[in-house]
Amino acid sequence: MKFVVSSVELLNHLQAVSRVISSKNTLPILDNILFHLEGKKLELTASDLESTFITEMELENVSESGAIAIPARLLLDTLKEFSDQPLTFDVNLDTLGIVISSENGQFTIVGQSGSDFPQLPEIKEEEKSSFEIKSEVLLHGIANTIFATADDELRPVMNGIFFELSSDDITFVASDAHKLVRYKRTDITPGVDASFILPKKPASLLKNILVKSGINIAVEFDSKNAHFVLPKYKLVCRLVEGNYPSYNSVIPAENPYKLIIDRLKFYNALKRVSVFSNQASNLIKLQLTGNQATVSAQDIDFSISAYERIPCQFEGDDLEIGFKSTFLVEILQNLQSSDVVVELSDPSRAGILLPLEKENEDEDVLMLLMPMMINN
Repeated sequence: MKFVVSSVELLNHLQAVSRVISSKNTLPILDNILFHLEGKKLELTASDLESTFITEMELENVSESGAIAIPARLLLDTLKEFSDQPLTFDVNLDTLGIVISSENGQFTIVGQSGSDFPQLPEIKEEEKSSFEIKSEVLLHGIANTIFATADDELRPVMNGIFFELSSDDITFVASDAHKLVRYKRTDITPGVDASFILPKKPASLLKNILVKSGINIAVEFDSKNAHFVLPKYKLVCRLVEGNYPSYNSVIPAENPYKLIIDRLKFYNALKRVSVFSNQASNLIKLQLTGNQATVSAQDIDFSISAYERIPCQFEGDDLEIGFKSTFLVEILQNLQSSDVVVELSDPSRAGILLPLEKENEDEDVLMLLMPMMINN
């Protein structure tokens, strides 16, 4: 098995798929990347058993087909030090010896048998659902929700993004029980009524390779696995099993109080004032009146406090409500709007944050944050 490949092109593909490799693998073979050459197509595969990432390259100068697993870290560390140049890989499939020849030198590696690499899980035909989605829609869906996923060993269903498909739209939901994000797109018509929970790691891997161009991505899934097929990439992952909580029931319907505020001014004031909050609780208080919001925080243990006033529009009776500053900052960071609307009812019920103006009429973004009790 022999082939010639550009060092930079190979490095780019390897860096993309190697993100799936876990630092603590249970099987030594998973520290390797599988090179599978067939005809002029070189397929590179990395896996942690839960997720498998595949990319392919078209090569010109090849001889003999075959498969070998090459140590990922050694290969990546070597390729990073090369300027762009052709590298010749000469693989002896009997001894598993690999000789990499560059313009000025030669590097010898020992691989492992390609047959030892885990097989891809198959989608069961009788359970299969499939749909197509534009890459930018999937990118926005993941980017808007992934920050709100949980790290909860007791409730694994909360550790992923919930995809809810109907014939007319697609909804992405994530929640850690303190904050919740619902992102809906009506310009996608999956044509199936189905749902699945995508774990955080494969969602993050997809986010890194998705582009904002109009590429269509084919998605296939059953009750256990999902396949995402992009041009030159394929991600296969195990889904989170279980039923996602009924998220609509926690979104309050009646919110008589409405705050409209400049997102960036609010965000920057929170960042400054929250430095003075108690490190354990991160509690900040919002005092809202007709045309002014006061953001305040204090840490009694260190005798420090701070407040800032921000002009706003507030409809309703004067209100004081507490939030965890880190969560509120995260939400404001992920809302793409110059002004935000905060809908409230009373200090013990969740606040809803919405963009005042939409970039896209086909998208509906809702972010929810549970309040914190204020000890007066």
